[in-house]
Amino acid sequence: MSDKQPEGAGESGEFKQPSVPDDVWERFARDTERDIRSSAPKEPSARARMVTERLRQKDAKGAQPEGWRTGPAWREMDGRAARRRRLWAILGVPVAIAVALVAVKPSLLPGDPFGTSSDASSGASSGTPSGGASAAALPAETAPPTAAPSSAAPDTPTLDRPFAGSPAERWADGAAAIVVPKATPVGTFTSAQVAAALKHAKTLLVGANLAPGTLRGERPESALAVLDPKQPRMLDDVNSWLRAPGKKHDPLMLFSRFDPAEVRPAGDVVKVRGRTTFKAGAHASVAIHMDYTFVYALIQASKASKAPGTTEMSGAPTEGSGGGSTEVARTIVRRVLDLELLDPRKYQATPGKLSITRYDQDLGNTACDVYDGFLHPQFDSAAPTGAPPTGPTTDPYDRSRGIEHSGTETCGTVSRT
Repeated sequence: MSDKQPEGAGESGEFKQPSVPDDVWERFARDTERDIRSSAPKEPSARARMVTERLRQKDAKGAQPEGWRTGPAWREMDGRAARRRRLWAILGVPVAIAVALVAVKPSLLPGDPFGTSSDASSGASSGTPSGGASAAALPAETAPPTAAPSSAAPDTPTLDRPFAGSPAERWADGAAAIVVPKATPVGTFTSAQVAAALKHAKTLLVGANLAPGTLRGERPESALAVLDPKQPRMLDDVNSWLRAPGKKHDPLMLFSRFDPAEVRPAGDVVKVRGRTTFKAGAHASVAIHMDYTFVYALIQASKASKAPGTTEMSGAPTEGSGGGSTEVARTIVRRVLDLELLDPRKYQATPGKLSITRYDQDLGNTACDVYDGFLHPQFDSAAPTGAPPTGPTTDPYDRSRGIEHSGTETCGTVSRT
């Protein structure tokens, strides 16, 4: 279509321009051309033809395409929603109650995933009940305690659980509980020399309080081997204590010993708790401080076990085996040792050997005023031995108190074992 206006003729025969303005005429021409193009028939695409044919076939079969027209009626949907609301209302109350109970006591969940079970749950012969969940072990002691441990759940010790009812049930076992700190250089001593001294200190403590031979009264050779023979009188004194025990020379001042004819260990575990520290000493030395408590579980030995030559403290016998009583008693021994590694270039000392500068002990549940070189635990079923206690009642598990002794202390009683 032309975008120019047609010319018209006047009465005189002359052509004249129409009265429509040019801009209006041009807009009219453009709109008319667009309308003609949009109204022209178009060939449908292949996809459109496929969709049209599929819809035609479904209509011929009486089926309707999936979509909003084939969905459930709104009344039906409303009914289903109401039933779902009623179901959640029924289930919601017990679910809410269960969630609240678990929040208050997480240990109700199977397996106790949050580790919140009671300390009274304990496991096998090393202080935990057979077939039960292990009591949560205490972390290592890294600083002096500020108070005595809280009371454990009252329980009677047995052969399966010899530490039941004791704070020691959560303590570490044996030599593994004696963890020495990482060595660093001290004065003229290298890290390697300090590490060797700490290792010897542990050997001394283990040999004096945990070695089976020492516990049954034998000579504590491994403990004596790390002591400096040049320390004046120390080894001589120790040897005299072991040869002829007495009030003024009692081997219990350094060693834990039991008479195998009287008692046997209730199992093969000794519970231990404490710490080791070191620093530069006043005499150009490495000063090592050790403070540990040992808890021994014991049973009475059978009279039949007192055969000639029988000295070994074997494991606990079973009930009815002729091995003696199954009643378990505990003796608690706390030891504080100060040791020194002296520089042999400045002092008369053997390289690598240790000198003892302090030894203190606190004994719980042993006969008073008996100086035969053995600890004598008291059993509830047996008559008391030794002199009646005259000293104050103390808590043998209270590691927050000091045990400085002046030599005039009287034998007291313990508040718990």
